Amino acid sequence: MFTHAQVWSAIDALAQQNDISVSRLARSAGLDPTTFNKSKRTASDGRLRWPSTESLSKIMAATGIEIDHFALLLAQSSGDYSVEFSHLNRNGFAEDPTSAPKWAGSVPLIGLAQAGSGGFFDEAGLPSGDGWDAVDFPNRGDDSIYALEIQGDSMLPLYRDGDQIIVSPTSSLRRGDRVVVRTIEGEVLAKILARQTAKNLELESLNPEHENRTIKIEELDWVARIIWASQ
Repeated sequence: MFTHAQVWSAIDALAQQNDISVSRLARSAGLDPTTFNKSKRTASDGRLRWPSTESLSKIMAATGIEIDHFALLLAQSSGDYSVEFSHLNRNGFAEDPTSAPKWAGSVPLIGLAQAGSGGFFDEAGLPSGDGWDAVDFPNRGDDSIYALEIQGDSMLPLYRDGDQIIVSPTSSLRRGDRVVVRTIEGEVLAKILARQTAKNLELESLNPEHENRTIKIEELDWVARIIWASQ
């Protein structure tokens, strides 16, 4: 269970990771600029004020993070994972491997274009073989997750060239999830899952300049859900 102070500390940390003030964080989410001000965290009679779930959802959407990332910020502020937020860069990764907190693991990393090449994945779509780099990320004992580095503009406006996405090939999929898909031919796509049937996978493009796609199940190698992204 998280305390009032821990929730507010997580919001402060999210603003810091994006190199902005809490006021600008609120504005970017379409909220009143004073929503997260320190003066708003306690009422005049001393009662503790908590941010609404709606406001938390909006700032996560505005900064392009998933609930896993915000939960990580909460964990960092809980005292159980003693770590200074200044040790993390704006992407949530350790600036220096020697300063990485002891709870932080690492996950395999390759470029998005490389994911279409052979030798990087096994038949289940899990990381395999040599050629992987690594990036600090708290994998929580899940050896199946990995990172892809965005290359090009096909994932704009959500993800930019150089951003890193954390992908889980074992997570369940739902309509609206952001996913990475690889076809048997080796084509790798990052899209939004619009619909999945017994015959087809219907995908919506992140970038409006790129077309939506429908892929036959027999042409699909694997599909994995994007669970976190640096911004």
